[in-house]
Amino acid sequence: MNELLQFLKLSILHAGYAKLDNTWSYDNVISPFVRLFLITKGEAKAYYTNQSFDLKKDHMYLIPSFTYNNYSCDVYHEQYYTGFFEEIKLGMSIFNIKKFKYEVKASAADFDLFKRLIEINPNKSVLETNPKAHINNALSDYNNPESTVLNNDIETQGILSILLSRFIESSDVFANKGSFKGDLNKVLIYIAKHLDKEITVASLAKSCNLSADHFTRSFCAKFNITPSKYIQLKRIERAQFLLLSTNDSLKQIAEKVGLNNLSYFSRKFTEIAGVSPAKFRKQQLSL
Repeated sequence: MNELLQFLKLSILHAGYAKLDNTWSYDNVISPFVRLFLITKGEAKAYYTNQSFDLKKDHMYLIPSFTYNNYSCDVYHEQYYTGFFEEIKLGMSIFNIKKFKYEVKASAADFDLFKRLIEINPNKSVLETNPKAHINNALSDYNNPESTVLNNDIETQGILSILLSRFIESSDVFANKGSFKGDLNKVLIYIAKHLDKEITVASLAKSCNLSADHFTRSFCAKFNITPSKYIQLKRIERAQFLLLSTNDSLKQIAEKVGLNNLSYFSRKFTEIAGVSPAKFRKQQLSL
């Protein structure tokens, strides 16, 4: 799947340096963008990806997009931070294809990279320590971008790529298992591109010149999930992004993710996300 990485796009939302005390304590935070930070002084705690992390000096931490997390600081700590959107070709995510560590020891170069990132993005600092507030503000800024200098944009993309690369493990999420040797990765791209349309297992199988049963077995062998379940997960993930980044109505969002029946959309969203779409939006964007 490494050929897909040439299409990786990283779009910065914020970057800065923060001095935080025991008021830095929040539960059930979720953002549609990646967050990455480097602790420079003091200690704090975070819980995400079903793991508990003691945030330590001279270590970097990665929180993937759409990941529920809690974090707190008992006394005081300082950190470099950045948040950015990541996307690989037509809506796919790098977290779908690569395995990641979430804590790494920072090098001297990482400190320099953060300093440079802030230097060339001087107006990207977070003014609100409340994460729900700065998530909302960041999305607003992303939807109304200011004009930027091209060379700074290119350098920013390079710095974010290097920092993100520190966390990538050597193996892919999906092993090359199963008897089918065709390119099932193209199926993922097709799904991402057509989430607003009807997508059937039969049509996907036909595109691979397979029977529906053979296609389903091959898809499960490679991706450890049925194609139907994968499509539903991608629809709900896209819906989460739209709920947090637009003012679209629930009906409009349901249509944009290919679930035109609002009642069915709400039921599937609740089944996968654990809360209704209306409650999800209210929880995450209430200040």
